[in-house]
Amino acid sequence: MKKIILVSLLIFLAGCQSAYYAAWEKVGVEKRDILVDRVEDAKDSQEDAQKQFSSALDEFSQLINFNGGELQDVYSQLKDEFEASEESASTLSNRINKVEGVAEALFDEWEDELEKYTNAKLKRESQKQLKDTQGRYTSLVRTMRKAESTMEPILSALRDNVLYLKHNLNASAIGALQGEFNGIKKEIKQFVSEMNKAIAESNSFISSIKGQ
Repeated sequence: MKKIILVSLLIFLAGCQSAYYAAWEKVGVEKRDILVDRVEDAKDSQEDAQKQFSSALDEFSQLINFNGGELQDVYSQLKDEFEASEESASTLSNRINKVEGVAEALFDEWEDELEKYTNAKLKRESQKQLKDTQGRYTSLVRTMRKAESTMEPILSALRDNVLYLKHNLNASAIGALQGEFNGIKKEIKQFVSEMNKAIAESNSFISSIKGQ
């Protein structure tokens, strides 16, 4: 019961990260555990973003191949896909930010606690493990941010097309957008590729942390 009550209070402590981490530590959850959870959350968001952006591309494909029916319905579906893609991108960015937040706290704590060692051999081993973990983490975040950076050009292109259709909802407008499709398709293909790299890097990092 005490554990449940404590965890339920964490939302109120979110504004103060030190109190947030301290509350979790009181129930046996260390920063490294939180880091693993947040990397897993970010990985889930990467996978979700891949699916969502691919879904938006499919909807765009249906739009430019429009050959009858209610054009307003097709436009509304594309608009919904764009808005869902924006939300997916925002969620991913927020989760990467959370990974960086806990990693910074973990590494700061690790550095501070190195000074508490009295056994020189254990201290050297811990220093090496810290350096190795920081190296893997740096590679992970670099890969995540690179994949993240490929989202905005796609969102910008989708936003432009949705806005254009909003004010030009007719068959000739669809013809004008056909040339846009290949460019967006190419960008999404690159995005999916970069996300696959980030997902693989996330899995590798999680395994390395759990194996320590």
